[in-house]
Amino acid sequence: MADAASQVLLGSGLTILSQPLMYVKVLIQVGYEPLPPTIGRNIFGRQVCQLPGLFCYAQHIASIDGKRGLFTGLTPRLCSGVLGTVVHGKVLQHYQECDKVETTREMMARSAATLITHPFHVITLRSMVQFIGRESKYCGLCDSIVTIYREEGILGFFAGLIPRLLGDIISLWLCNSLAYLVNTYALDSGVSTMNEMKSYSQAVTGFFASMLTYPFVLVSNLMAVNNCGLAGGCPPYSPVYNSWIDCWCMLQKEGNMSRGNSLFFRKVPFGKTYCCDLRMLI
Repeated sequence: MADAASQVLLGSGLTILSQPLMYVKVLIQVGYEPLPPTIGRNIFGRQVCQLPGLFCYAQHIASIDGKRGLFTGLTPRLCSGVLGTVVHGKVLQHYQECDKVETTREMMARSAATLITHPFHVITLRSMVQFIGRESKYCGLCDSIVTIYREEGILGFFAGLIPRLLGDIISLWLCNSLAYLVNTYALDSGVSTMNEMKSYSQAVTGFFASMLTYPFVLVSNLMAVNNCGLAGGCPPYSPVYNSWIDCWCMLQKEGNMSRGNSLFFRKVPFGKTYCCDLRMLI
């Protein structure tokens, strides 16, 4: 019980600290670029046309809504984090004595947590995206639940669920498989610090796995706000997608599969120009 409480407190603290980062990331994923590109230098010192990074973007939001505005969507995200931690722990505990592979148990626990918390995730994203059109449709948690149920029914709470689940599952198996290969064939079992090296390899493979599965995160977030009555979920910022596969294909065709993956050194894609009226790249 004490371990679960400490995990919830730690997770909640990290959620609060990372909220401005996620807020900026979501708006970039949708395609909202309120600030025009500037001439800067990349990590190699070469002069390039860059889009504003995390701090400039966050400063722009704070100049409109104040510093408190950077924490828009925090309440449903905290609910999602707490509920997800509890469900994840309960499912792991349930399957602890089952004769299943550790990765399979973790997959079941993550999938259950994702399924239960996705409605809060949808509310979080829509609360953030309404900054674009200055709407107030998804302000309170209870009001947001009523709005989604009234307009879209139960399915509205699970918009974008499939790509999110697929991304989680693929990332988990890819991470554990890479870590197993590295720990088994790349690390010398005679090294005294092998256990420490294995923990590092787990972190590194997890990073690469999340990078490779980022398109699933992007597609899931776009589908969660797709055609929901907000300016950020409708043209011109986002087309109305028929399915998440349609969204995936269109992003791939436009070369936008990694949009929002980097919050620093954001170079303007080749052939794109900034449209002041639309506040986006076209």
